[in-house]
Amino acid sequence: MAAKKDQLKEYKQRRNLKKSPEPKGKVSKSKKKAKVPIFVIQKHDASHEHYDLRIEIDGVLKSWAVPKGPSFDPKIKRLAVPTDDHPMEYADFEGVIPKGNYGAGTVMVWDMGTYENLKLDSMDDCYNHGRIEILLKGKKLKGTFALVRTLLHNSKDWLLIKLRDEYASAEKNPVSTQKKSALTGRTMAQIAASESKKK
Repeated sequence: MAAKKDQLKEYKQRRNLKKSPEPKGKVSKSKKKAKVPIFVIQKHDASHEHYDLRIEIDGVLKSWAVPKGPSFDPKIKRLAVPTDDHPMEYADFEGVIPKGNYGAGTVMVWDMGTYENLKLDSMDDCYNHGRIEILLKGKKLKGTFALVRTLLHNSKDWLLIKLRDEYASAEKNPVSTQKKSALTGRTMAQIAASESKKK
């Protein structure tokens, strides 16, 4: 049980939270069973533009960097690289991480919503076993998705895969067609410009 106290240790060690506007956060200890778990996808223009998928599991946002973003095509398997756990407050973070800080660049809340676990195991067990299947109820992403940990060459990477359902499509590309924040309706350029005016 002691390990759970350190879930955000890596997050805090990597960042100078006195200089970065990112939330300091803490592990949520809420035990309300009626609470519906959330997910968020943040578009992040850091050294390389990518999308960060975050899923609420065990009081934190378990996170993966998805270089090319999600796809609606079940035939496409997107690389999803696990990153440090983030605090729940990060789900609403949109702004600019200053230069010189870890992850410096513009951050947009590209999509947000709730999800349902489709497997009988708990989400914590699904994560540990390397197979997550969820129903997303977002503003942009809807339907069933799977996160699967790869076993190639002892890799720790995962794959994000759209499962076949009524929302699956080989023609619709959410990354190229949905370019505004699900939280504020702003573009990446507008977020960056807004933050520069505060200086």
